[in-house]
Amino acid sequence: MYKKHLKVQKIICLAAIIVSVIVFIYALGIMTDLYDALYSTMRNPADHTQTDVPGSLIYYEMQAFNRYFLNCSIILILLACLLFITNTHCRRKYYIGNYISIGAFSVFSIYLAINASRLISICKQKWLKVDFAALKEHADMWGTLYTESTFWFDIRFLVFGLLLVVVAALIGNAYWKMQLMKEEEQLLEAGRKVIS
Repeated sequence: MYKKHLKVQKIICLAAIIVSVIVFIYALGIMTDLYDALYSTMRNPADHTQTDVPGSLIYYEMQAFNRYFLNCSIILILLACLLFITNTHCRRKYYIGNYISIGAFSVFSIYLAINASRLISICKQKWLKVDFAALKEHADMWGTLYTESTFWFDIRFLVFGLLLVVVAALIGNAYWKMQLMKEEEQLLEAGRKVIS
């Protein structure tokens, strides 16, 4: 039973690293379409209100969120690495450090999924207020990207969904580990009684 569990916990810890990197890549990519479509619409970088496309200020308004999201994704990767530093991926018996690393990764992941998703939803609403007719006219004139796509906003459901699945698996794994450790302790106790 322990052999199967050790294999499962290794897979879960590896999944935590992979999904954390996916969140990081998402944080890097979320501004891609906005930059390509909206940056050139600003006539005066010193005064963001001078724009060819009403609503294009979202590009600048999202900068603070993007920095926050990128920093959080880096913290998430570090917390996923902490699972490996504490040997959560291969330890037969968990100690307090393992539970702390699992708890820290899980709590931060849930916080990030909820808060970032809420902020991305707000940004999506602002994106939908862009004057797309003016954007199309600007794109045709200057040969820049024209898109009405909400792909980068909507993919959050997949990215954060994967993150929450990993969190559930990590918590389930910790519970399974506690059960195995309890059963092992009962077997050892029974063996001590037989010897004495």
